[in-house]
Amino acid sequence: MSAGLPREGEEDEVAAEINVTPFIDVMLVLLIVFMVAAPLSTVDVPVTLPTSSAAPAERPADPIWLTVTAQGAWSVGDVEVAPEGLAAALQVASGGDRERAVLIRGDAALPYGEVMTVLDALREAGFLKVALVGKEAAGG
Repeated sequence: MSAGLPREGEEDEVAAEINVTPFIDVMLVLLIVFMVAAPLSTVDVPVTLPTSSAAPAERPADPIWLTVTAQGAWSVGDVEVAPEGLAAALQVASGGDRERAVLIRGDAALPYGEVMTVLDALREAGFLKVALVGKEAAGG
């Protein structure tokens, strides 16, 4: 009749089945989270990087990406910013941590004077850990 406690003389039955429904639910939620987060972690501002024959350096953990296009447009991550708003955009992107590395992705056609303007703006904003990003030469 009822599925309560076993009576005297009856043995407990061992349940050999595991309920995997909660496990599948958690896995599907994690799959969706990673599917949404993965595209957000890439930088999608198109830029033609200059090539370099130097050995690649180790990439810092969690850098801030500053992209300068051939037309002179500045972007922090994927968000375009005006040169006057660079300091505020970097504060937001870094969470107030001025020790985070800033990686500059400058177009190959960018004049040297524009690169210096970007470096001066970074120094004035208090970000001193700066690196230039280039494309590896075909020979390695």
